[in-house]
Amino acid sequence: MSERIYLLPLWIRLWHWTNAALIITLGITGMSLHFSRPTALIEFSLAMRIHNAAGVALACLYTFFVIANAVTGNWWQYVPKPPGILQRCWMQTRYYCWGVFKGEPEPYAVTKEVNFNALQAVIYWLIMYIVLPVTVVTGLIFLYPQAAPVKLFGFDGLLPLAVLHFVCAVIILLFAVTHIYLGTMGVRLTSLYKTMITGWHEH
Repeated sequence: MSERIYLLPLWIRLWHWTNAALIITLGITGMSLHFSRPTALIEFSLAMRIHNAAGVALACLYTFFVIANAVTGNWWQYVPKPPGILQRCWMQTRYYCWGVFKGEPEPYAVTKEVNFNALQAVIYWLIMYIVLPVTVVTGLIFLYPQAAPVKLFGFDGLLPLAVLHFVCAVIILLFAVTHIYLGTMGVRLTSLYKTMITGWHEH
């Protein structure tokens, strides 16, 4: 018989779905800007306006996330916790790649005190506290190019920032695809998605 614990407060769920919508919007418009011809998903000028607006919204939402995480203490969930973190990451990776298909139990079950396993903590920390803020900052510099340095690493100041912004955006999109897939690995196919809607985790 499955058990349920109340895991995710309302603010995390609202932040998560809003963040997801903005990431999808930025991904679609970003691809339209980079590959504008001959098969753009959205016309260039419209894609640019939407991308800029969504980027500013994401910057505001990220600021809210950092403040709310600090105030509520939820930031602790994102900290990879030694000792034995490498071993725990390996055990979780093995489960995702092999054990789950053999019906093995999850090696590190979710608790109210520990929402993320070691692998999730490492990846989420990298995404939320390194990759995403770099993406936001470089995007804002493109919105206000006068803030960019004239030269960077011997190139025009905007060029290295453009490369960094693109690379970070690709990492985020790859993370999102993987995140959607791993979301199917609950007790039932939709269990983890329901958790992010209701706040209740079933295990």
